[in-house]
Amino acid sequence: MDIAAPRYDTNWPSIRDEVSATEWQARCDLAACYRLIDAYGMTDLIYNHITLRIPGTEHLLINLYGLLYKEITATSLVKIDVEGNILWKPDTDYGINKSGYVIHGAIHKARPDVAAVIHTHTRAGMAVAAMKCGLLPLSQTSIRFVGHLGYHDYEGPAVDLSERERIVADLGPHDALVFRNHGLLTCGATLPQAFNTMYQLEMSCRAQVDAMNSRTDLLVPDEATLAKTAHLYQPGARRPYGVLEWHAMLRRLDAEQGNSGYPPYAI
Repeated sequence: MDIAAPRYDTNWPSIRDEVSATEWQARCDLAACYRLIDAYGMTDLIYNHITLRIPGTEHLLINLYGLLYKEITATSLVKIDVEGNILWKPDTDYGINKSGYVIHGAIHKARPDVAAVIHTHTRAGMAVAAMKCGLLPLSQTSIRFVGHLGYHDYEGPAVDLSERERIVADLGPHDALVFRNHGLLTCGATLPQAFNTMYQLEMSCRAQVDAMNSRTDLLVPDEATLAKTAHLYQPGARRPYGVLEWHAMLRRLDAEQGNSGYPPYAI
């Protein structure tokens, strides 16, 4: 008996005319965010997830499990509910990673203020996640997270639905979470905000690893300066995060994708 070969090609026709304008824009934004995570060196092969709630619905968009971030397109994204049930996906044998909806679905379900969730396994993020001290306020970038960062103890691969309530409790009202011995997570009221927070958290981790490797005494500002700086860098204290950066980053993608060998993200 012949066994059919898995269908892993990615030549799917665009669904732009089959979804609402709102959903299509959400798909384009999320596909762009995947490309940006790749462009800024925060990917882990085919692993990890970014989710975005389709405005006006309780449905989420997530990546197919098997695609590189640099090849994700608006059409390739999967529509699921917060319990991980697939509502639509391209005609393919690729599915979704269970950890994606265990972690992300829990946050989307518990935090109606959250539109987007990003999870990474970067070298620097995993290094800081393995440090008992956690993230230290060694730079202006990292001081942003003083009093605004949660920690979740490692419980093994995130496939147990019972872990959801503990993830949500450890995140609390924050927009950033360190999964100890695991990686990083950020979320936000908008996708650009969640991306900005992840970028800054990642840069904080890289700076900490570099500083600790310098084998010199480390300088931490006084408590009053830490509190003042952390407050001024909260979303909305001066301006929303991601608004200024987002269109500039999309222009970067538009300029670079013609030579990437991968299809444009907005198809």
